[in-house]
Amino acid sequence: MQITGNTILITGGGSGIGRGLAEELHKLGNQVIIAGRRKQALEETAHANPGMQAIAFDVESAKGVREFAAQITTNFPTLNVLINNAGIMRDENLLAQQADLADAEAIISTNLLGPIRLTAALLPHLQQQPASTIINVTSGLAYVPLAITPTYCATKAALHSYSDSLRYQLRKSSVEVIELAPPYVQTQLMNGAEDPRAMPLKEFIAEVMSLLKTVPTPKAIYVEKVKFLSLAEAQGRYEATFEGLNAAMSAESL
Repeated sequence: MQITGNTILITGGGSGIGRGLAEELHKLGNQVIIAGRRKQALEETAHANPGMQAIAFDVESAKGVREFAAQITTNFPTLNVLINNAGIMRDENLLAQQADLADAEAIISTNLLGPIRLTAALLPHLQQQPASTIINVTSGLAYVPLAITPTYCATKAALHSYSDSLRYQLRKSSVEVIELAPPYVQTQLMNGAEDPRAMPLKEFIAEVMSLLKTVPTPKAIYVEKVKFLSLAEAQGRYEATFEGLNAAMSAESL
């Protein structure tokens, strides 16, 4: 991925990892557009970074995604980088589920259908650019799930698989596909901002930016702290890692 001179769209760019990436890429001279549902957070981030653009849209709406993609490509014809970062994470007790499965369906709509729909809507435009990149933000939990948030983990595993297939189908095109799999990071997701067990956000963003500058860019961005999860199966320790990750949480929450 070329690290400067881009026009970059980041969903979920008003806070957490999305904001961190937006600000660092903005500092490098890229045109950055942040998008998501929380208008106030987007506007606060854009105000703090003069020149950054903010647009509110509902990633759960299929029609809204199509309309948003048309708006973006009209207003920013040089758009060549899409970062699918928006996501939600909720506890779910599968032994006492909601009758309407509202949480599960919202997670699937935001974390999986949202990126798939937005990628599909923007792909014809991205293919017309001399060089373009799609970055899908998954999770270390795509590789070893945390049982108290099963649908979140399932969507991230699905997005990991989708990214591999998308990369293969685009292998002869000018579109690069990168997976970014964060570990547990200090963000508002699942109230982790103050959790000392989580990786500080600034450290995570700094390591990600260093890896993005690697030539050639890795097809998957794994900071050191996520490799405990992402390499568990390859290193023959999946069962032990799964049990260790879930033992304390299961005892407390399920």
